Amino acid sequence: MTNLYQDTIVAPATTPGTGAISIVRLSGPEVFRIVDAVVQLRSGSISDSEGYTIHFGKVLVHGSLLDEVLVSVFRTPHSYTGEDAVEISTHASSYIVQELIRLLIEAGARLAEPGEFTRRAFLNGKMDLAQAEAVADVISSNTFASHRVAMNQLKGGFSSELASLRSELLEMASLLELELDFSEEDVEFADRERLLSLVKRTKEHVDALASSFHQGNMIKTGVPVAIVGPANAGKSTLLNALLGEDRAIVSEQAGTTRDTIEEQLNIGGILFRFIDTAGLRETDDAVERIGIDRTFQKISQAEIVLFMLDASADEFDLMENLKQVTRQVNFVNSHLAILLNKCDLVDETGVNKNVRLINNFVTSINYKADIVKLSAKQQSGIRELKDCLLGIEKDLIPNADSTFVTNVRHYEALNQASSSLSAVATSLSQNIPSDLVAEDLRRALSSINAILGTDLLDPEEILHNIFRNHCIGK
Repeated sequence: MTNLYQDTIVAPATTPGTGAISIVRLSGPEVFRIVDAVVQLRSGSISDSEGYTIHFGKVLVHGSLLDEVLVSVFRTPHSYTGEDAVEISTHASSYIVQELIRLLIEAGARLAEPGEFTRRAFLNGKMDLAQAEAVADVISSNTFASHRVAMNQLKGGFSSELASLRSELLEMASLLELELDFSEEDVEFADRERLLSLVKRTKEHVDALASSFHQGNMIKTGVPVAIVGPANAGKSTLLNALLGEDRAIVSEQAGTTRDTIEEQLNIGGILFRFIDTAGLRETDDAVERIGIDRTFQKISQAEIVLFMLDASADEFDLMENLKQVTRQVNFVNSHLAILLNKCDLVDETGVNKNVRLINNFVTSINYKADIVKLSAKQQSGIRELKDCLLGIEKDLIPNADSTFVTNVRHYEALNQASSSLSAVATSLSQNIPSDLVAEDLRRALSSINAILGTDLLDPEEILHNIFRNHCIGK
């Protein structure tokens, strides 16, 4: 591996101009000399300063004051990167930040590549690769749940589980390798039954982590919620009411929404992705027909289907619409919530009658569905709908404090490990020679190592692909 940390890098750690303060970060062996060349302290120098101290200084350009700054000092190995590092706090002016970085580069620093600070932290052993990738998730997290999952990974929760798996795989591999070393003596170090039991248990652990990717992805990108129903049922009005703004066009004319509209909303710390769809009805309009076909696609893809019915419609239309949508819902993978809209236009007796009809129908098809009474136009029942969504989310993700896989690379590596372990189990059951069993076991171990960042086959290319998506100051 090329030694990447013989030079000193610099980059803005904050976006200039968005607040009162901006931070410029440096890391590397010449960091203190470079900063001393640019920043004048009242007394002493950064080179002589202790770690975990902050110093007031001035930055001059051709004898004129550029800015007054605060310099935070971190000495190796007690820094984010594990190297000598400095953070310079300036006023949040893009001109000040650009000039400061220019001066630091002239003094010997190099502009950092995207993610290079975190890359150096990994290379210096401050974190493993799974933790390093979690840094980007922490930065981009926009809800309580996504932040909690990302922080668990950054603190090493996921890595700890992987380390446990790796330890088990290493134990198995060691026993098989001993057999290979003493193959001429016909010695069996690994009891095949015990080994098979250990492989199966390890595979179950791997599969459980891989299966958590579906839930982890929902936490990270949002729970997909499709708003479906007949034309003019109030779907677009509901989306606007949930968002608190006029995002979707609302009209008395049927067929106004011809394509899906997607918006995100944070409800109780959980991100939901609402998808407003075209109204379901018979139509000769080719464009509207395409929109309706997409509606059925969204029904099959959504974790939650909000099916809106017009409470003021007659009983026959109500039931026909209900039958049409329930035929499209995959109740194994999706949760259905039936929204009885326009309840302000129907007296309580009529609303209760409709609720009974819907309950009886849902019971007859032997599936569970939540029923929420509301008026999207009057914005009544919105709070009840949000509570309903949070209740469904708890069914989808019962324990948000568990370890979740949120990275596609990790998910694919776990599936590869699972496939290799299946091959090991088959070989052990069929008394295949130990050298062939050991080869599959090495593949499983290699897949786990790839997540943690150990034993990388092509480290330069892999690290570049992983860290290029980090922001430049990380």
